[in-house]
Amino acid sequence: MPSLSWFFFTTLICFLHVALAGDPYVFFDWSVSYITASPLGVKQKIIGINGQFPGPIMNVTTNWNVVINVKNGLDEPLLLTWDGVQNRKNSWQDGVLGTNCPIPSGWNWTYQFQVKDQIGSFFYFPSLGFQRTAGGYGGIIINNRDVIPLPFGLPDGDITIFLTDWYTRSHKELRKDVENGIDLGIPDGILINGLGPHRYDDALVPAGISYQIINVEPGKTYRLRVHNVGISTSLNFRIQNHNLLLVETEGSYTVQQNYTNMDIHVGQSYSFLVTMDQNASTDYYIVASPRFVNSSWARATGVAILHYSNSQAPAAGPLPDLPNQDDPYLSMNQARSIRWNVSAGAARPNPQGSFRYGQITITDVYVILNRPPELINGKWRTTLNGISYLPPSTPLKLAQQFSIPGVYKLDFPNRLMNRPPKVDASLINGTYKGFMEIIFQNNDTTVQSYHMDGYAFFVVGMDFGVWTENSRSTYNKWDGVARCTTQVFPGAWAAILVSLDNAGIWNLRAENLNSWYLGQEVYVQVVNPELDQKEFPLPENAIYCGLLSSLQRLTNSSSPVHHPFPKNTGEY
Repeated sequence: MPSLSWFFFTTLICFLHVALAGDPYVFFDWSVSYITASPLGVKQKIIGINGQFPGPIMNVTTNWNVVINVKNGLDEPLLLTWDGVQNRKNSWQDGVLGTNCPIPSGWNWTYQFQVKDQIGSFFYFPSLGFQRTAGGYGGIIINNRDVIPLPFGLPDGDITIFLTDWYTRSHKELRKDVENGIDLGIPDGILINGLGPHRYDDALVPAGISYQIINVEPGKTYRLRVHNVGISTSLNFRIQNHNLLLVETEGSYTVQQNYTNMDIHVGQSYSFLVTMDQNASTDYYIVASPRFVNSSWARATGVAILHYSNSQAPAAGPLPDLPNQDDPYLSMNQARSIRWNVSAGAARPNPQGSFRYGQITITDVYVILNRPPELINGKWRTTLNGISYLPPSTPLKLAQQFSIPGVYKLDFPNRLMNRPPKVDASLINGTYKGFMEIIFQNNDTTVQSYHMDGYAFFVVGMDFGVWTENSRSTYNKWDGVARCTTQVFPGAWAAILVSLDNAGIWNLRAENLNSWYLGQEVYVQVVNPELDQKEFPLPENAIYCGLLSSLQRLTNSSSPVHHPFPKNTGEY
């Protein structure tokens, strides 16, 4: 149940909208703590928010100002990050170690940001210490303003679905395994909305496990926002006898196409319209199953139930087939088929495709190559271009603010260098308002996802083999979808283009937690050389750590620290 403070705060929205004569504010009060649950029939300690797992949905509208008071009730430091929320010129609120000191156990901290010029489906999660494997995640819905029409009929309902590979071992045990070079192994199950599988097969699924039931009305159309918030497993999502009409991914409306199933890789989010057009002789299976794995993973299949109000019987028969389970070429072709709807308006009245990204001159090129875990100085690490990122004790953004030398270097190489791998805090020096091309080359044996905070980038190409200069001839320069997370298949590459118009220091990372935790990330510094009145200053409630620990006040207030946002003067 939502907290009483949530009800109190939400009653203020209309008043604040009038009082401030600007974009409205919405307030959330979240307590992050351990709860006990048994999603796979085994009792374990899970991270909940206000006692909920998954956490509450943040349902807001474009340009709203969001204030979230977070109480850390865990026994270790905490940060929440807002996957896909761009935090325009406000990387102070990004919730990763490069921009924020962790919230100590028992402390409150208040995030304040504006969902500026964005729409779409995103999620939040704890960014530290493998905590996402224990929960702590939830959905973010950013709605269109009323003056911007949807490019489809208003659905009859809106349903959020979280998919995750799940282990009954604790997040502390899992991260220790990763540190010791131990493979995570087959997940103990796939959860759908924090619940285990329906007992579709008595031999594979034990009795007594609670499962998700999604109730629908016949003939109605629902928007399903589906997120893979998992650890490292690509999942295929499908609903028995129903088509998935893709309409949006991570803030971009797509060309509307029907799919019978969709591969959703770690960190990715999709919106589908699903019409309840079956005869309801039975319930129907909702399935999330691992991709590109062998038959031993069969028990790790997530199954929920789609229940029509006039259903006549339980779901029956085998699960809907996933043909060519191990064929990455089909999956890549599916990914290439996802296109930007260049005629639809999004957060602004102008069409999405009015930004002609294919005609912009590229200013910087980075070919970023990953490798599987390897020993560096006796410890298991992962690298990008031969560098394994190790977070300094002083966050990068604070070091920049206080001009502290030696915390990081702006020397991340644009190619793999001919030298031994090393551990370092090396950043990409981005050119403000430059146009960067990044090619991810995956030398690992599994699908990897890469995410960039602060931006939506254009996915313009992907193929198997090694990227070369000639690969640019295959780029989609017209309607490649803009999103914040892209998959890179093993032995393949993916190319993105990104316009560096958002000043700050921004995290570029592997979303696969085992790769990220061992060092597969880099930060991109984007500095406006001119004085920028619209870039957000150091927050009044900033937490200090590392070389700046002496600046921290001894007490931590339990009350939100509220200060106004810079005046909204239009486009950032």
